[in-house]
Amino acid sequence: MSRWPGKYVIGLTGNIATGKSVVRKMLEHLGAYGIDADALSHRAIAPGAPGYQQVIDTFGKWILAPDGQVDRQKLARLVFPDAEALASLEAIIHPLVREAIDVLVGRAKSPVIVIEAIKLLEGELKSYCDAIWVTHASPELQEARLVERRNLSPEEARNRIAAQGAQEAKIKAADVVIFNEASFEKTWEQVLAAWKRTVPAIETVTSSATEPATKGELWVSRAGPAEAEQIAQFVTRVSGGARRLSRMDVMAAFGEKAFLLLFSEDTLLGVLGWQVENLVARVDDVLLDDAAPLDAALPAMMTAVEEASHDLLCEAILVFLPPELARHQAVWQEMGYSPRAVKDLGVSAWQEAAVESMPPGTVLFFKQLRRDRVLRPV
Repeated sequence: MSRWPGKYVIGLTGNIATGKSVVRKMLEHLGAYGIDADALSHRAIAPGAPGYQQVIDTFGKWILAPDGQVDRQKLARLVFPDAEALASLEAIIHPLVREAIDVLVGRAKSPVIVIEAIKLLEGELKSYCDAIWVTHASPELQEARLVERRNLSPEEARNRIAAQGAQEAKIKAADVVIFNEASFEKTWEQVLAAWKRTVPAIETVTSSATEPATKGELWVSRAGPAEAEQIAQFVTRVSGGARRLSRMDVMAAFGEKAFLLLFSEDTLLGVLGWQVENLVARVDDVLLDDAAPLDAALPAMMTAVEEASHDLLCEAILVFLPPELARHQAVWQEMGYSPRAVKDLGVSAWQEAAVESMPPGTVLFFKQLRRDRVLRPV
């Protein structure tokens, strides 16, 4: 039983490039509240966070980058070959991460929590969980993913894989094993089957909305994989063929983001793609049919994003807009959004989120949702 009464906690782990984050996203689509423990460990040593000065005091100012951030690559080169140095770092970070997880689980509305952590089985987090889920992929596929997605050389990729513990040991400790070696759809089938088999009853959110009683009123629904074909056709049509998506393209995108659909009666008028990572919501896709009333359509979709983001305890929303939508500044300002440069966001986690997610050629709009940020000293 987990340490949090009323919560069912899934501990999600697996070796590098086996698809942990994809499976976490799938569980979030089903209604779980997801926590990335590794992202929290990065936050714990960001400027202004409680571990920042402790790390400097322990390892010296030489680990700082010119902008004052902890240079995680320098730190990694120092601690990973030295067991004593690694233990010192973990003694700083782990209590802060556990405290942050306590805060997030306590605030989360969902009764199902999924905690993703690459070292879940090696530490105290394992004892917090009701079930252990492990992702698996062949070493050859791990290497291919690291080369393609992280721009590592084959030798660097193999070294990263070899530096981790054997996958077989994790599989032996697992209550559920997800073989993430084929298509998104095959992985989704495994996750959905395991969810139905092992997780206490919870209402799924793969497609949730009730059509309004007033004829012609706009309404928003959260899409699930069942709507992948509809989304693909809409994006292809509205983009004039500039973005030709297949159903499988959209299915793969569900491994990274969620989609909201805007309707008038039964007519699809808009698609919005968004994701939450590290307590920052990021809207990176907004497409509207020419028939959509922009002054009503944008607030309808963004209200749905904000409500979901509040439930997910987000601190801020970043919206990456194409120029044709960004020029409607009055609409965005009425909703509380303002254009920003990445450097002006002020919080390192928000700046990192913008750098990671901002598509080329888009304009950044920003809105802060809460002042009490996790891992910021009081």
